Amino acid sequence: MRTAEIRQRWLDYFEKNDHHIAPSVPLVSPDPSILFTIAGMVPFIPYIVGTEDAPWPRVASVQKCIRTNDIENVGKTTRHGTFFQMCGNFSFGDYFKEGAIDLAWGLLTSPVCEGGYGLDGDRIWVTIWEHDDASYDTWTKRIGLDPKHIVKLKRDEIFWDTGQPGPAGPCAEIHYDRGPEYGPEAVGGTVDPGGDRYLEIWNLVFDQYMRGPGQGKDYELLGDLDQTAIDTGAGLERIAFLLQDKPNMYETDQVLPVITATEEITGKAYGKGGHDDVLMRVIADHIRSSMMLIGDGVRPGNDGRGYVLRRLLRRSVRSVRLLGVDDVVVPTLITASKDAMKESYPELESGFGQILQVASEEEEAFRRTLTAGTQIFDLAVGRAKNKTLSGSDAFTLHDTYGFPIDLTLEMAEEKGIKVDEKGFRTLMQEQRDRARADAQAKKTGHVDAHVYHEIQGQSGLTRFLGYTEASVQAKVVALLKDGQSVPVVTEPGEVDVILDQTPFYAEMGGQLADHGTIQVAGGGFLEVQDVQAPLKGLHVHRSYLSEGTIALDDQVVASIDTQRRIDIARSHTSTHMVHKALHEFLGEQATQAGSENSPSRMRFDFRHGSAVPAEVLSDIEARVNDRLQDNLEVTDEIMDIDDARKAGAMALFGEKYGKEVRVVSVGGDWSKELCAGTHVHETGQIGLVSVLGEASIGSGVRRIDALVGDRAYEQGAKERALVSQISSMMGVRADELPDRIDSMLGRLKTAEKLIGTMRRERLAGGVDAVVKTPRHVGDADLYVSALGEVDSADDVRTFANDVRGRLDDHSNSVVVITGVVNGRPSIVVTTTEGGREHGIRAGRLVSVAAKVLGGGGGGRDDIAQGGGTDASKIDAAQAAIESQLG
Repeated sequence: MRTAEIRQRWLDYFEKNDHHIAPSVPLVSPDPSILFTIAGMVPFIPYIVGTEDAPWPRVASVQKCIRTNDIENVGKTTRHGTFFQMCGNFSFGDYFKEGAIDLAWGLLTSPVCEGGYGLDGDRIWVTIWEHDDASYDTWTKRIGLDPKHIVKLKRDEIFWDTGQPGPAGPCAEIHYDRGPEYGPEAVGGTVDPGGDRYLEIWNLVFDQYMRGPGQGKDYELLGDLDQTAIDTGAGLERIAFLLQDKPNMYETDQVLPVITATEEITGKAYGKGGHDDVLMRVIADHIRSSMMLIGDGVRPGNDGRGYVLRRLLRRSVRSVRLLGVDDVVVPTLITASKDAMKESYPELESGFGQILQVASEEEEAFRRTLTAGTQIFDLAVGRAKNKTLSGSDAFTLHDTYGFPIDLTLEMAEEKGIKVDEKGFRTLMQEQRDRARADAQAKKTGHVDAHVYHEIQGQSGLTRFLGYTEASVQAKVVALLKDGQSVPVVTEPGEVDVILDQTPFYAEMGGQLADHGTIQVAGGGFLEVQDVQAPLKGLHVHRSYLSEGTIALDDQVVASIDTQRRIDIARSHTSTHMVHKALHEFLGEQATQAGSENSPSRMRFDFRHGSAVPAEVLSDIEARVNDRLQDNLEVTDEIMDIDDARKAGAMALFGEKYGKEVRVVSVGGDWSKELCAGTHVHETGQIGLVSVLGEASIGSGVRRIDALVGDRAYEQGAKERALVSQISSMMGVRADELPDRIDSMLGRLKTAEKLIGTMRRERLAGGVDAVVKTPRHVGDADLYVSALGEVDSADDVRTFANDVRGRLDDHSNSVVVITGVVNGRPSIVVTTTEGGREHGIRAGRLVSVAAKVLGGGGGGRDDIAQGGGTDASKIDAAQAAIESQLG
């Protein structure tokens, strides 16, 4: 029975039994406390714990899930996978133990022709809580299960809870006896006698009690819940490999096609046991998980969800390399996974172009990382003391060369050395702490946060009037000098001022803060240089007191710099318009990833897998300017967040919003976004938007920079003057410049090719001289040449191969070629077959020479390459090789 059919039978069965069928939520968890949806019950947690009323009394689903806490076991066991599908049925105050057991038994044992799974009831075993008499009676008296097939467990083995006071209850775990070929028979009150014979396929959780405080399972049961609940989970992959009679989940119909594709790519056969099988299972699991994550909007990155995706993809690519293939493989593998999964998830087919693009770009990035990082890793291994790679080296590999710590750990284990993981984690935490401190300092000015909480507690939040007012009368409610609350400040000096109300916008949501002045009734005068909100709704005016004094309870007039405000407002509205235009030209997936709105300049970051073609960028700019000319009205409205989303308002991914939100609309329904910033009233007030360009700022994230208003007009004038100057220099009209420049570049390219050909001919001319002048060292013929300065290490490698190609392969010969690339020495050693038969190994010789050069290297027995830092030691490196041969 195909996995897609097993899935559909689950949904059909529960729909016939009056359950609402809920679609799977995305893998990006709706619960902000966890990165991913890790269990089928995650979308229903508010109903299970009672914080929200369930919209239905009973519901069923097949939920996409990701777990990576046991990633090291993937491929090594029959049942561990990072991506899995959890079938579940849930009841909120409706049926309880008897109903849940009846439903489970019915689906598992009903004949296939009646929509069931057709399992043999005599091979079902169940574990229950030792005091759950109601479950025991249902299983034995109502279902008729053999009491010998029921194992009673203590509470710490069979109880569910949230880890804190709240709902809790016993479970009934359903296992299936796969037969003696999978392990010994269960005896002595256990269904885990060893092996994989008794497979847990379904867990029924009975949310029955209210638990008290305590650690682990050491807590008191305070009494029954007012409303019981049922929460069950059955692993679809486990049911699949049971019904398909496969030994593990990797050989089921939705996973095996990737293994088959891996066999075709590598020429290796799956099923022989050993490490190759483990690698193929890792590839199959991780490719599928990566595809599903990308399909749900996750993009590779260096932290959070993005890091998990990056780790999965890179482990896949490296596993293929360990199977002996260095070629691009992700497109083939991920296509095989898509074809296997699309029956259950048709959206994979429609969105596959984007999925493939993201995955392929990450593979290419990792191939570059491996090339650079592996050499650095080998150098670090050479320095390792007591067979331990230092935390500092591991941190450098991660921070400078993009080598994930997991990859460093795996490669170190393969070489038989350890990694100072604790030292690495310490350095990583120090880096995070510095970044966090810098970010917090921007908000707090190095003031202890509790000071702000005290001010908020005493005076409340700042009332923001800046949407409609440029100048307001206000009262001073707090003053901070050098991080301390003070009653009065006298000129001159810096002071943080907190008012009861203000027209000043505090920096947030990508919009820079207002500047302006605060005029004290008693004569004091302050220049406001920045405004931050260290606590949401508490505006801190970073000011310089140039005249007089300011004291608590003073009456002041707070006035913003209106020109700066309108320049920033032009930028902010332009950002919304660029966002909308990106959707029109690139698609809805081009979502916002950040922005900065400063006076007359905007920066917009968005998610997109490739560079935006120049002609498309021009079209986006033209579209925005066309809409400016339409003089669209810009409005704002406070709405319920659900109503705002129904109206089509775009929300920033990962941003937290309250129950009520502010919706900014440009041209009615043309552009709608949740936004707290300030904007122009009509788009005609913007004037002009001039896009400077776009570029990558990270994996899957692009950035557009643009000038707005007066600066856009100034930029246009400068560009026209520059074009005029270049036209004069080239002696052609402006419209003839592209052809003239193209012609010059063509001639330059031809000249560079000619120079390259001459350089290669010069090097090739030296091969004869080397072949004719071997040195006899020990029993071997040694062919040596120092090429001096060369363009790249490839020149050294090519020369070495050319020399070896001219030699008798049965001779006992070694070729040692050195060169200097940008001041750094490079060395290549090659050997003939005869040399290798005499025990000469190129990799070993390169390692010896590279240490003399102050670096490292390695390779195969027939050819190896290394480098270093001290070119003056080239002669000494060659001598070290001679001493090894002699």
